[in-house]
Amino acid sequence: ERFARCFADLDASTRTGDKVAVLAEYFRSAPPADAAWGLAFLTGRRPKRALPARRLAEWALAASSLPDWLLAESLEQVGDLGECLALLLSDPTTSSPPALHVLVERLLSLAALADDERRALVERTWGELDASQRLVWHKLLLGSFRVGVSQALVLRGLAQATGLPTATLAHRLAGQWTPSAAWWATLVASEESADAQVARPYPFFLAHPLHADPATLGPAADWQAEWKWDGIRGQLIRRSGEALLWSRGEEPIAHQFPEVVAAAVALPDGTVLDGEVMAWRNERPLPFAELQKRLGRKQPSLRLQRDVPAAYCAYDLLEIGGVDWRARPLRERRARLEALIVALDSSRIRCPAALPAGGWDERARLRTGSRDLGVEGLMLKRLDSPYGMGRTTGTWWKWKVDPYAIDAVLVYAQHGSGIRAGLYTDYTFAVWDGEALVPVAKAYSGLTREEIAEVDRFVRAHTVERFGPVRSVEPQLVFEVHFEGIRASTRHTSGVAVRFPRIARWRRDKPPAEADTLATLRTLIADDPVRA
Repeated sequence: ERFARCFADLDASTRTGDKVAVLAEYFRSAPPADAAWGLAFLTGRRPKRALPARRLAEWALAASSLPDWLLAESLEQVGDLGECLALLLSDPTTSSPPALHVLVERLLSLAALADDERRALVERTWGELDASQRLVWHKLLLGSFRVGVSQALVLRGLAQATGLPTATLAHRLAGQWTPSAAWWATLVASEESADAQVARPYPFFLAHPLHADPATLGPAADWQAEWKWDGIRGQLIRRSGEALLWSRGEEPIAHQFPEVVAAAVALPDGTVLDGEVMAWRNERPLPFAELQKRLGRKQPSLRLQRDVPAAYCAYDLLEIGGVDWRARPLRERRARLEALIVALDSSRIRCPAALPAGGWDERARLRTGSRDLGVEGLMLKRLDSPYGMGRTTGTWWKWKVDPYAIDAVLVYAQHGSGIRAGLYTDYTFAVWDGEALVPVAKAYSGLTREEIAEVDRFVRAHTVERFGPVRSVEPQLVFEVHFEGIRASTRHTSGVAVRFPRIARWRRDKPPAEADTLATLRTLIADDPVRA
Protein backbone atom coordinates (compact mmCIF):
# COMPACT_ATOMS: atom_id res chain seq x y z
CA GLU A 1 0.00 0.00 0.00
CA ARG A 2 2.80 2.41 0.91
CA PHE A 3 4.77 1.73 -2.27
CA ALA A 4 1.68 1.92 -4.50
CA ARG A 5 0.85 5.32 -2.96
CA CYS A 6 4.43 6.47 -3.59
CA PHE A 7 4.17 5.33 -7.22
CA ALA A 8 0.85 7.14 -7.72
CA ASP A 9 2.09 10.34 -6.06
CA LEU A 10 5.23 10.38 -8.19
CA ASP A 11 3.16 9.85 -11.31
CA ALA A 12 0.86 12.73 -10.37
CA SER A 13 3.63 15.17 -9.34
CA THR A 14 5.04 17.65 -11.83
CA ARG A 15 7.37 19.62 -9.51
CA THR A 16 10.81 18.30 -8.66
CA GLY A 17 10.52 19.34 -5.01
CA ASP A 18 7.24 17.44 -4.63
CA LYS A 19 8.77 14.29 -6.08
CA VAL A 20 11.76 14.49 -3.74
CA ALA A 21 9.41 14.94 -0.78
CA VAL A 22 7.36 11.89 -1.83
CA LEU A 23 10.51 9.79 -2.11
CA ALA A 24 11.90 10.97 1.22
CA GLU A 25 8.64 10.17 2.99
CA TYR A 26 8.57 6.67 1.48
CA PHE A 27 12.15 5.87 2.51
CA ARG A 28 11.57 7.27 6.00
CA SER A 29 8.38 5.31 6.63
CA ALA A 30 8.93 2.00 4.82
CA PRO A 31 10.28 -0.99 6.79
CA PRO A 32 13.86 -1.87 5.75
CA ALA A 33 12.97 -4.91 3.62
CA ASP A 34 10.30 -2.92 1.73
CA ALA A 35 12.49 0.18 1.40
CA ALA A 36 15.27 -1.93 -0.12
CA TRP A 37 13.02 -3.37 -2.82
CA GLY A 38 11.31 -0.03 -3.38
CA LEU A 39 14.69 1.59 -3.97
CA ALA A 40 15.64 -1.18 -6.40
CA PHE A 41 12.51 -0.64 -8.47
CA LEU A 42 12.72 3.15 -8.37
CA THR A 43 16.31 3.05 -9.67
CA GLY A 44 15.40 0.87 -12.64
CA ARG A 45 16.26 -2.59 -11.30
CA ARG A 46 12.92 -4.08 -12.24
CA PRO A 47 12.55 -7.88 -12.24
CA LYS A 48 12.35 -9.92 -15.40
CA ARG A 49 8.91 -10.79 -16.72
CA ALA A 50 7.47 -13.53 -14.53
CA LEU A 51 4.42 -14.31 -16.68
CA PRO A 52 3.46 -13.98 -20.34
CA ALA A 53 1.06 -11.07 -20.81
CA ARG A 54 -1.39 -13.33 -22.64
CA ARG A 55 -1.57 -15.74 -19.69
CA LEU A 56 -2.16 -12.93 -17.19
CA ALA A 57 -4.96 -11.58 -19.41
CA GLU A 58 -6.58 -15.03 -19.67
CA TRP A 59 -6.61 -15.46 -15.89
CA ALA A 60 -7.97 -11.96 -15.34
CA LEU A 61 -10.80 -12.50 -17.83
CA ALA A 62 -11.74 -15.76 -16.14
CA ALA A 63 -11.65 -14.12 -12.71
CA SER A 64 -13.80 -11.18 -13.84
CA SER A 65 -16.19 -13.22 -16.05
CA LEU A 66 -15.82 -10.61 -18.79
CA PRO A 67 -15.78 -11.44 -22.52
CA ASP A 68 -12.66 -11.16 -24.65
CA TRP A 69 -14.09 -8.35 -26.76
CA LEU A 70 -14.59 -6.14 -23.71
CA LEU A 71 -10.95 -6.51 -22.71
CA ALA A 72 -9.91 -5.61 -26.27
CA GLU A 73 -12.13 -2.51 -26.30
CA SER A 74 -10.99 -1.48 -22.82
CA LEU A 75 -7.34 -1.94 -23.73
CA GLU A 76 -7.91 0.24 -26.79
CA GLN A 77 -8.88 3.08 -24.44
CA VAL A 78 -6.45 2.50 -21.57
CA GLY A 79 -3.41 1.57 -23.67
CA ASP A 80 -1.59 -0.35 -20.91
CA LEU A 81 -2.45 -4.01 -20.27
CA GLY A 82 -1.38 -4.00 -16.61
CA GLU A 83 -3.54 -0.96 -15.85
CA CYS A 84 -6.46 -2.26 -17.89
CA LEU A 85 -6.53 -5.59 -16.01
CA ALA A 86 -6.15 -3.81 -12.68
CA LEU A 87 -9.29 -1.79 -13.42
CA LEU A 88 -11.38 -4.72 -14.68
CA LEU A 89 -10.89 -6.97 -11.65
CA SER A 90 -13.19 -6.97 -8.63
CA ASP A 91 -12.56 -5.09 -5.38
CA PRO A 92 -10.28 -6.82 -2.85
CA THR A 93 -11.68 -9.18 -0.27
CA THR A 94 -9.41 -7.81 2.49
CA SER A 95 -8.26 -4.38 3.60
CA SER A 96 -4.75 -5.57 4.55
CA PRO A 97 -2.53 -5.89 1.47
CA PRO A 98 0.76 -7.80 1.78
CA ALA A 99 4.03 -5.93 2.34
CA LEU A 100 6.08 -5.13 -0.75
CA HIS A 101 8.83 -7.60 0.08
CA VAL A 102 6.21 -10.35 0.50
CA LEU A 103 4.86 -9.62 -2.98
CA VAL A 104 8.38 -9.76 -4.37
CA GLU A 105 8.93 -13.14 -2.70
CA ARG A 106 5.76 -14.40 -4.38
CA LEU A 107 6.86 -12.99 -7.72
CA LEU A 108 10.28 -14.65 -7.50
CA SER A 109 8.70 -17.97 -6.55
CA LEU A 110 6.49 -18.16 -9.66
CA ALA A 111 9.18 -19.62 -11.91
CA ALA A 112 9.41 -22.80 -9.80
CA LEU A 113 5.64 -23.38 -9.62
CA ALA A 114 3.36 -25.43 -11.84
CA ASP A 115 0.93 -23.45 -13.98
CA ASP A 116 -2.10 -24.09 -11.75
CA GLU A 117 -0.07 -23.09 -8.67
CA ARG A 118 1.04 -19.87 -10.33
CA ARG A 119 -2.53 -19.03 -11.23
CA ALA A 120 -3.72 -19.70 -7.68
CA LEU A 121 -0.99 -17.43 -6.26
CA VAL A 122 -1.78 -14.61 -8.68
CA GLU A 123 -5.53 -14.86 -8.00
CA ARG A 124 -4.92 -14.91 -4.25
CA THR A 125 -2.86 -11.75 -4.57
CA TRP A 126 -5.57 -10.04 -6.63
CA GLY A 127 -7.97 -10.61 -3.74
CA GLU A 128 -5.64 -8.69 -1.43
CA LEU A 129 -5.01 -5.60 -3.58
CA ASP A 130 -7.07 -2.65 -4.75
CA ALA A 131 -6.83 -1.30 -8.31
CA SER A 132 -3.89 1.05 -7.67
CA GLN A 133 -1.94 -1.71 -5.91
CA ARG A 134 -2.79 -4.26 -8.62
CA LEU A 135 -1.38 -1.84 -11.21
CA VAL A 136 2.03 -1.96 -9.52
CA TRP A 137 1.76 -5.74 -9.05
CA HIS A 138 1.01 -6.24 -12.75
CA LYS A 139 3.88 -4.02 -13.85
CA LEU A 140 6.24 -6.05 -11.67
CA LEU A 141 4.82 -9.34 -12.98
CA LEU A 142 5.21 -8.21 -16.60
CA GLY A 143 8.67 -6.69 -16.10
CA SER A 144 7.36 -3.29 -17.23
CA PHE A 145 7.67 -1.24 -14.06
CA ARG A 146 8.81 2.31 -14.81
CA VAL A 147 8.31 5.58 -12.99
CA GLY A 148 9.07 9.13 -14.06
CA VAL A 149 11.96 9.92 -11.74
CA SER A 150 15.68 9.99 -12.47
CA GLN A 151 18.24 8.26 -10.30
CA ALA A 152 19.45 11.72 -9.25
CA LEU A 153 16.00 12.53 -7.84
CA VAL A 154 15.83 9.17 -6.05
CA LEU A 155 19.22 9.90 -4.50
CA ARG A 156 18.02 13.32 -3.32
CA GLY A 157 14.99 11.76 -1.67
CA LEU A 158 17.12 9.05 -0.09
CA ALA A 159 19.64 11.61 1.17
CA GLN A 160 16.85 13.70 2.67
CA ALA A 161 15.46 10.63 4.44
CA THR A 162 18.78 9.29 5.75
CA GLY A 163 20.86 12.44 6.27
CA LEU A 164 23.72 10.93 4.25
CA PRO A 165 25.44 12.83 1.39
CA THR A 166 24.19 11.97 -2.09
CA ALA A 167 27.78 11.21 -3.19
CA THR A 168 28.12 8.59 -0.45
CA LEU A 169 24.79 6.99 -1.33
CA ALA A 170 25.55 7.01 -5.07
CA HIS A 171 28.83 5.19 -4.47
CA ARG A 172 27.19 2.61 -2.23
CA LEU A 173 24.48 1.99 -4.81
CA ALA A 174 26.98 1.42 -7.64
CA GLY A 175 27.67 -2.15 -8.66
CA GLN A 176 25.62 -5.22 -7.80
CA TRP A 177 23.53 -5.62 -4.68
CA THR A 178 20.60 -7.74 -3.55
CA PRO A 179 17.74 -5.89 -1.84
CA SER A 180 17.13 -7.03 1.74
CA ALA A 181 16.73 -5.60 5.22
CA ALA A 182 20.37 -6.41 5.97
CA TRP A 183 21.57 -4.71 2.80
CA TRP A 184 19.46 -1.64 3.62
CA ALA A 185 21.16 -1.40 7.00
CA THR A 186 24.60 -1.25 5.34
CA LEU A 187 23.34 1.30 2.80
CA VAL A 188 22.16 3.79 5.42
CA ALA A 189 24.92 3.11 7.98
CA SER A 190 27.00 6.11 8.99
CA GLU A 191 30.25 4.16 8.45
CA GLU A 192 31.21 1.47 5.95
CA SER A 193 33.84 -1.26 6.03
CA ALA A 194 36.74 -1.12 3.60
CA ASP A 195 35.92 -4.64 2.35
CA ALA A 196 32.54 -3.44 1.10
CA GLN A 197 34.24 -0.98 -1.25
CA VAL A 198 36.69 -3.37 -2.97
CA ALA A 199 34.56 -4.41 -5.95
CA ARG A 200 32.41 -1.29 -6.22
CA PRO A 201 32.73 1.10 -9.18
CA TYR A 202 32.28 4.85 -8.84
CA PRO A 203 29.11 6.52 -10.18
CA PHE A 204 29.69 7.37 -13.83
CA PHE A 205 30.09 10.97 -14.97
CA LEU A 206 28.02 11.73 -18.08
CA ALA A 207 28.20 14.38 -20.78
CA HIS A 208 25.50 16.59 -22.23
CA PRO A 209 25.00 16.79 -26.00
CA LEU A 210 26.30 20.03 -27.49
CA HIS A 211 23.95 21.68 -29.96
CA ALA A 212 25.26 25.25 -29.74
CA ASP A 213 28.33 26.77 -31.36
CA PRO A 214 31.30 25.49 -29.27
CA ALA A 215 32.72 29.01 -29.26
CA THR A 216 30.04 29.79 -26.66
CA LEU A 217 32.01 27.57 -24.24
CA GLY A 218 34.83 30.09 -24.09
CA PRO A 219 38.49 29.79 -25.21
CA ALA A 220 39.29 26.47 -26.88
CA ALA A 221 42.50 26.29 -24.82
CA ASP A 222 40.39 25.68 -21.69
CA TRP A 223 39.01 22.47 -23.17
CA GLN A 224 40.45 19.04 -23.89
CA ALA A 225 39.15 17.42 -27.08
CA GLU A 226 39.00 13.64 -27.50
CA TRP A 227 37.44 11.31 -30.03
CA LYS A 228 34.01 10.12 -28.98
CA TRP A 229 34.43 6.36 -29.09
CA ASP A 230 31.45 4.13 -29.86
CA GLY A 231 31.91 1.15 -27.57
CA ILE A 232 30.79 -0.10 -24.17
CA ARG A 233 31.44 2.43 -21.40
CA GLY A 234 33.06 0.78 -18.43
CA GLN A 235 35.23 1.16 -15.34
CA LEU A 236 38.27 -1.08 -15.04
CA ILE A 237 39.08 -1.80 -11.39
CA ARG A 238 42.23 -3.25 -9.85
CA ARG A 239 41.85 -3.64 -6.08
CA SER A 240 42.91 -6.19 -3.45
CA GLY A 241 44.48 -8.45 -6.05
CA GLU A 242 41.32 -8.58 -8.19
CA ALA A 243 40.65 -7.15 -11.65
CA LEU A 244 37.04 -6.23 -12.45
CA LEU A 245 35.20 -4.58 -15.32
CA TRP A 246 31.85 -2.84 -14.82
CA SER A 247 29.56 -1.46 -17.53
CA ARG A 248 27.84 1.91 -17.26
CA GLY A 249 24.69 -0.07 -16.48
CA GLU A 250 26.59 -1.31 -13.40
CA GLU A 251 26.75 -4.89 -14.66
CA PRO A 252 29.94 -6.99 -14.39
CA ILE A 253 31.21 -7.67 -17.92
CA ALA A 254 34.66 -9.09 -17.16
CA HIS A 255 33.57 -12.54 -18.42
CA GLN A 256 32.78 -11.07 -21.84
CA PHE A 257 36.24 -9.52 -22.24
CA PRO A 258 38.70 -11.85 -20.48
CA GLU A 259 41.71 -10.55 -22.45
CA VAL A 260 41.12 -7.03 -21.10
CA VAL A 261 40.79 -8.24 -17.52
CA ALA A 262 43.93 -10.38 -17.88
CA ALA A 263 45.87 -7.30 -18.98
CA ALA A 264 44.47 -5.31 -16.04
CA VAL A 265 46.29 -7.59 -13.60
CA ALA A 266 49.44 -5.60 -14.45
CA LEU A 267 47.88 -2.35 -13.20
CA PRO A 268 49.01 -1.10 -9.78
CA ASP A 269 46.71 -2.22 -6.97
CA GLY A 270 44.21 0.46 -6.01
CA THR A 271 43.57 1.69 -9.57
CA VAL A 272 40.25 2.59 -11.20
CA LEU A 273 40.02 3.72 -14.83
CA ASP A 274 37.10 5.07 -16.82
CA GLY A 275 36.96 4.34 -20.52
CA GLU A 276 35.43 2.39 -23.37
CA VAL A 277 35.63 -1.27 -24.34
CA MET A 278 36.14 -1.45 -28.10
CA ALA A 279 36.51 -4.04 -30.80
CA TRP A 280 40.00 -3.03 -31.98
CA ARG A 281 42.39 -4.15 -34.67
CA ASN A 282 45.33 -2.59 -36.55
CA GLU A 283 45.34 0.57 -34.44
CA ARG A 284 41.72 1.50 -35.10
CA PRO A 285 38.27 0.53 -33.85
CA LEU A 286 36.16 -2.05 -35.61
CA PRO A 287 32.46 -1.35 -36.33
CA PHE A 288 30.15 -1.52 -33.34
CA ALA A 289 28.32 -4.38 -35.04
CA GLU A 290 31.48 -6.46 -34.52
CA LEU A 291 31.63 -5.59 -30.82
CA GLN A 292 28.01 -6.72 -30.47
CA LYS A 293 29.15 -10.26 -31.24
CA ARG A 294 30.99 -10.23 -27.91
CA LEU A 295 28.00 -9.08 -25.85
CA GLY A 296 25.66 -11.28 -23.84
CA ARG A 297 27.97 -14.31 -23.82
CA LYS A 298 28.99 -16.20 -20.72
CA GLN A 299 32.43 -16.88 -22.18
CA PRO A 300 33.63 -15.87 -25.67
CA SER A 301 35.40 -18.63 -27.56
CA LEU A 302 39.07 -18.31 -28.41
CA ARG A 303 38.07 -18.03 -32.05
CA LEU A 304 35.71 -15.13 -31.30
CA GLN A 305 38.43 -13.42 -29.26
CA ARG A 306 40.76 -13.79 -32.24
CA ASP A 307 38.21 -12.62 -34.83
CA VAL A 308 36.91 -9.71 -32.72
CA PRO A 309 39.78 -8.65 -30.43
CA ALA A 310 38.85 -6.31 -27.61
CA ALA A 311 40.77 -3.39 -26.12
CA TYR A 312 40.05 -0.96 -23.33
CA CYS A 313 40.50 2.70 -24.28
CA ALA A 314 41.03 4.58 -21.00
CA TYR A 315 40.31 8.31 -20.89
CA ASP A 316 40.14 9.09 -17.18
CA LEU A 317 41.77 8.11 -13.90
CA LEU A 318 39.46 7.89 -10.89
CA GLU A 319 41.67 6.20 -8.33
CA ILE A 320 45.39 5.48 -8.01
CA GLY A 321 47.18 3.87 -5.08
CA GLY A 322 43.81 3.48 -3.40
CA VAL A 323 43.34 7.28 -3.33
CA ASP A 324 40.22 8.85 -4.88
CA TRP A 325 41.37 11.33 -7.55
CA ARG A 326 37.93 12.40 -8.81
CA ALA A 327 38.08 15.84 -7.19
CA ARG A 328 41.36 16.71 -8.92
CA PRO A 329 41.23 18.67 -12.18
CA LEU A 330 41.11 16.74 -15.43
CA ARG A 331 44.54 17.97 -16.55
CA GLU A 332 46.11 16.26 -13.50
CA ARG A 333 44.10 13.06 -13.88
CA ARG A 334 44.89 12.86 -17.57
CA ALA A 335 48.64 13.39 -17.14
CA ARG A 336 48.81 10.68 -14.47
CA LEU A 337 46.71 8.34 -16.63
CA GLU A 338 48.95 8.74 -19.67
CA ALA A 339 52.07 8.01 -17.60
CA LEU A 340 50.38 4.94 -16.12
CA ILE A 341 49.40 3.49 -19.52
CA VAL A 342 52.83 4.15 -21.04
CA ALA A 343 54.42 2.22 -18.17
CA LEU A 344 51.87 -0.60 -18.60
CA ASP A 345 52.81 -1.05 -22.29
CA SER A 346 49.80 -3.21 -23.20
CA SER A 347 47.93 -3.49 -26.48
CA ARG A 348 44.78 -4.39 -24.54
CA ILE A 349 44.69 -1.28 -22.34
CA ARG A 350 45.29 1.93 -24.22
CA CYS A 351 45.10 5.65 -23.68
CA PRO A 352 44.48 7.19 -27.10
CA ALA A 353 46.05 10.62 -27.22
CA ALA A 354 43.88 13.68 -26.78
CA LEU A 355 43.47 15.69 -29.96
CA PRO A 356 46.01 18.43 -30.66
CA ALA A 357 45.35 21.82 -29.14
CA GLY A 358 43.79 24.24 -31.60
CA GLY A 359 40.99 26.69 -32.13
CA TRP A 360 37.34 25.83 -32.50
CA ASP A 361 37.58 25.97 -36.30
CA GLU A 362 40.28 23.30 -36.31
CA ARG A 363 38.27 21.11 -33.96
CA ALA A 364 35.20 21.55 -36.14
CA ARG A 365 37.20 20.19 -39.09
CA LEU A 366 38.26 17.18 -37.01
CA ARG A 367 34.65 16.56 -36.03
CA THR A 368 33.51 16.70 -39.64
CA GLY A 369 35.94 13.95 -40.59
CA SER A 370 35.45 11.80 -37.49
CA ARG A 371 33.09 9.30 -39.12
CA ASP A 372 35.84 8.35 -41.58
CA LEU A 373 37.90 7.18 -38.59
CA GLY A 374 35.12 5.08 -37.11
CA VAL A 375 34.22 7.45 -34.26
CA GLU A 376 31.07 9.43 -33.47
CA GLY A 377 32.49 12.93 -33.08
CA LEU A 378 34.33 14.74 -30.29
CA MET A 379 34.19 14.87 -26.51
CA LEU A 380 34.91 18.29 -25.01
CA LYS A 381 35.99 18.39 -21.35
CA ARG A 382 37.06 21.37 -19.28
CA LEU A 383 40.67 20.91 -18.22
CA ASP A 384 39.90 22.15 -14.71
CA SER A 385 36.83 19.92 -14.25
CA PRO A 386 36.53 17.30 -11.49
CA TYR A 387 34.99 13.91 -12.21
CA GLY A 388 31.41 14.32 -11.06
CA MET A 389 28.29 12.17 -10.85
CA GLY A 390 25.54 11.89 -13.44
CA ARG A 391 25.14 14.81 -15.84
CA THR A 392 26.58 18.11 -14.65
CA THR A 393 25.95 20.90 -17.12
CA GLY A 394 28.93 22.91 -18.32
CA THR A 395 31.98 20.65 -17.89
CA TRP A 396 31.65 17.66 -20.26
CA TRP A 397 30.03 17.85 -23.69
CA LYS A 398 29.58 15.32 -26.49
CA TRP A 399 29.85 17.06 -29.84
CA LYS A 400 28.67 14.33 -32.13
CA VAL A 401 28.94 14.30 -35.89
CA ASP A 402 25.73 15.36 -37.62
CA PRO A 403 23.30 12.43 -37.86
CA TYR A 404 22.11 10.81 -41.04
CA ALA A 405 18.71 12.09 -42.19
CA ILE A 406 16.03 10.65 -44.43
CA ASP A 407 12.46 11.56 -45.31
CA ALA A 408 10.20 8.59 -44.62
CA VAL A 409 6.48 7.80 -44.70
CA LEU A 410 4.43 6.81 -41.66
CA VAL A 411 2.98 3.32 -42.32
CA TYR A 412 2.23 1.82 -38.85
CA ALA A 413 1.31 3.21 -35.44
CA GLN A 414 0.97 1.69 -31.98
CA HIS A 415 -0.17 2.94 -28.58
CA GLY A 416 2.47 4.32 -26.26
CA SER A 417 2.80 3.50 -22.57
CA GLY A 418 2.64 5.43 -19.30
CA ILE A 419 1.40 8.97 -19.86
CA ARG A 420 1.19 8.15 -23.60
CA ALA A 421 -1.17 5.24 -23.05
CA GLY A 422 -4.27 5.67 -25.18
CA LEU A 423 -2.43 7.71 -27.81
CA TYR A 424 -0.76 6.42 -30.97
CA THR A 425 2.82 7.56 -30.36
CA ASP A 426 5.05 4.67 -31.53
CA TYR A 427 5.57 4.87 -35.27
CA THR A 428 7.04 2.77 -38.08
CA PHE A 429 8.48 4.59 -41.08
CA ALA A 430 9.10 3.34 -44.60
CA VAL A 431 10.95 4.38 -47.77
CA TRP A 432 10.29 3.51 -51.38
CA ASP A 433 11.62 0.38 -53.05
CA GLY A 434 10.27 0.73 -56.54
CA GLU A 435 6.54 1.23 -56.12
CA ALA A 436 6.39 -0.36 -52.66
CA LEU A 437 6.98 1.16 -49.24
CA VAL A 438 9.44 -0.86 -47.13
CA PRO A 439 9.66 -0.28 -43.34
CA VAL A 440 13.14 0.81 -42.23
CA ALA A 441 12.83 2.47 -38.79
CA LYS A 442 10.72 2.70 -35.64
CA ALA A 443 10.69 5.87 -33.57
CA TYR A 444 8.58 7.47 -30.86
CA SER A 445 10.42 10.65 -29.86
CA GLY A 446 10.69 14.04 -31.47
CA LEU A 447 7.15 15.37 -31.77
CA THR A 448 5.43 17.97 -29.61
CA ARG A 449 2.30 17.11 -27.63
CA GLU A 450 0.20 19.02 -30.14
CA GLU A 451 1.74 17.08 -33.05
CA ILE A 452 1.25 13.76 -31.25
CA ALA A 453 -2.43 14.58 -30.76
CA GLU A 454 -2.75 15.50 -34.43
CA VAL A 455 -1.05 12.30 -35.61
CA ASP A 456 -3.25 10.29 -33.22
CA ARG A 457 -6.37 11.74 -34.84
CA PHE A 458 -4.95 10.96 -38.28
CA VAL A 459 -4.21 7.34 -37.32
CA ARG A 460 -7.76 6.78 -36.03
CA ALA A 461 -9.31 8.35 -39.13
CA HIS A 462 -7.05 6.69 -41.70
CA THR A 463 -6.56 3.15 -40.42
CA VAL A 464 -6.30 0.55 -43.17
CA GLU A 465 -5.86 -2.63 -41.10
CA ARG A 466 -5.42 -3.70 -37.49
CA PHE A 467 -2.85 -6.22 -36.27
CA GLY A 468 -3.50 -6.54 -32.54
CA PRO A 469 -2.33 -3.24 -31.01
CA VAL A 470 -0.81 -2.06 -34.31
CA ARG A 471 -2.63 -0.15 -37.02
CA SER A 472 -1.50 0.26 -40.59
CA VAL A 473 -2.40 3.67 -41.95
CA GLU A 474 -2.80 5.33 -45.29
CA PRO A 475 0.68 6.46 -46.45
CA GLN A 476 0.12 10.22 -46.38
CA LEU A 477 2.40 11.70 -43.67
CA VAL A 478 6.12 12.29 -44.23
CA PHE A 479 8.65 12.85 -41.45
CA GLU A 480 12.35 13.61 -41.35
CA VAL A 481 13.99 10.80 -39.40
CA HIS A 482 17.51 11.05 -38.00
CA PHE A 483 19.76 8.15 -37.00
CA GLU A 484 23.37 7.66 -35.91
CA GLY A 485 24.47 4.79 -38.14
CA ILE A 486 23.39 2.22 -40.68
CA ARG A 487 24.47 -1.28 -41.63
CA ALA A 488 23.40 -4.17 -43.83
CA SER A 489 21.14 -6.64 -42.02
CA THR A 490 19.76 -10.03 -42.98
CA ARG A 491 17.29 -9.85 -40.08
CA HIS A 492 15.32 -6.96 -41.56
CA THR A 493 13.07 -7.19 -44.62
CA SER A 494 14.58 -3.98 -45.97
CA GLY A 495 18.11 -5.40 -45.73
CA VAL A 496 19.27 -2.45 -43.62
CA ALA A 497 19.28 -1.60 -39.92
CA VAL A 498 19.56 1.94 -38.57
CA ARG A 499 20.82 2.87 -35.11
CA PHE A 500 19.07 5.25 -32.67
CA PRO A 501 16.33 6.52 -35.01
CA ARG A 502 14.26 9.51 -33.86
CA ILE A 503 11.87 11.99 -35.45
CA ALA A 504 13.46 15.32 -36.34
CA ARG A 505 10.44 17.10 -37.81
CA TRP A 506 7.15 16.65 -39.60
CA ARG A 507 7.62 17.34 -43.33
CA ARG A 508 4.24 18.89 -44.04
CA ASP A 509 5.76 20.40 -47.18
CA LYS A 510 6.61 17.05 -48.77
CA PRO A 511 4.21 14.57 -50.43
CA PRO A 512 4.78 10.81 -49.87
CA ALA A 513 6.00 10.33 -53.44
CA GLU A 514 9.05 12.49 -52.62
CA ALA A 515 10.19 10.40 -49.65
CA ASP A 516 13.59 8.74 -49.85
CA THR A 517 14.33 5.36 -51.42
CA LEU A 518 15.90 2.16 -50.18
CA ALA A 519 18.66 2.68 -52.74
CA THR A 520 19.56 5.94 -50.97
CA LEU A 521 19.92 4.12 -47.66
CA ARG A 522 22.10 1.46 -49.21
CA THR A 523 24.50 4.11 -50.46
CA LEU A 524 24.84 5.37 -46.87
CA ILE A 525 26.16 1.99 -45.73
CA ALA A 526 29.30 2.40 -47.82
CA ASP A 527 29.72 5.92 -46.42
CA ASP A 528 29.59 4.73 -42.82
CA PRO A 529 32.78 2.91 -41.80
CA VAL A 530 31.50 2.76 -38.22
CA ARG A 531 28.73 0.35 -39.22
CA ALA A 532 29.61 -0.95 -42.68
